[in-house]
Amino acid sequence: MRPFSLVQPPTLSDLVSFLARGNGQIALLAGGTDLYSLLKDEIVKPEVMVDLSPLKELAGLKQEKDFLRIGALTTINDLASSPIIQKNFPGLKQAAQSIGSPQLRNVGTIGGNLCQRPRCWYFRDPLFLCRKKGGARCFAVQGRNKYHAIFGGGICNIVHPSDLAPALISLEARVKIVSSGGEKEMALSDFFSPPSVSLRQENKLQPGEVLTEIIVPNPSPRLKSTYLKFTERGSWDFAVVSVAATAEIQGRSLLKPHFVLGGVAPIPWRLTNFEKMIEGQNIQEKMVAAAALEALKESRPMSENAYKIDLAAVLLARAAMSLISR
Repeated sequence: MRPFSLVQPPTLSDLVSFLARGNGQIALLAGGTDLYSLLKDEIVKPEVMVDLSPLKELAGLKQEKDFLRIGALTTINDLASSPIIQKNFPGLKQAAQSIGSPQLRNVGTIGGNLCQRPRCWYFRDPLFLCRKKGGARCFAVQGRNKYHAIFGGGICNIVHPSDLAPALISLEARVKIVSSGGEKEMALSDFFSPPSVSLRQENKLQPGEVLTEIIVPNPSPRLKSTYLKFTERGSWDFAVVSVAATAEIQGRSLLKPHFVLGGVAPIPWRLTNFEKMIEGQNIQEKMVAAAALEALKESRPMSENAYKIDLAAVLLARAAMSLISR
């Protein structure tokens, strides 16, 4: 690990001003659960480490008339244990509770979870100069690719590791980004960048910008949500495949369904073709299972990860059945 200087801005305004001045290579430290491994492997080589822990204004949940505002420095444990989340957003609660260990959830933040780097072993290994690190090839194409993408890969076949991102996208969440030029909002689904848009970066944060807030619309009385995750280990593991689902329930029909897969693509992958197949239909297990397999025909698995198709089909069907049973 290379030496660096440490800065602790006391307010968001101070942070934005510091970033605007340009102070060399900067890394933002929130919970640090992902950053420390990136530092050790010298994937990130900051000259300045900016400790965000003094910025208490960026932590906590605020319920408003139409939205729930979640500060980017809110810990995953505080998110999962919030009565508001438990009552109104059960899918988001399930996603938060599935992350890591209790110790990691106590320090990891929602902003850090959304902005974490991929876990691809070629990207993380300093011996491999892959495309994401400026090299000429994706080693997963002809190498070990058991955990890699079946959608949206090609030039780079990482999968996005966030559990919270699929759940929040299914809830049509937005993010607020602040810089010296002001603030802006965008849909969380637009926040992530596939490799075809940006090889070196997984999101659209520009230099000097900070993710400060996640904004979630308050659910209608008929909206239900769920989150399902398959891992190789029983706990404390990243998703091999996950699915976040929301829909308004009318009898045995799903209206305005949102199904977002995790662990299958470089970005959280919304399966709109599956949504169209099942929307307004009388939901039965065989029907949704067949629709899931049909929708997944668009996947492009590699030599070792075609099993993800069957896993995703099972989770999609279970998620749909779970919604109508709630």
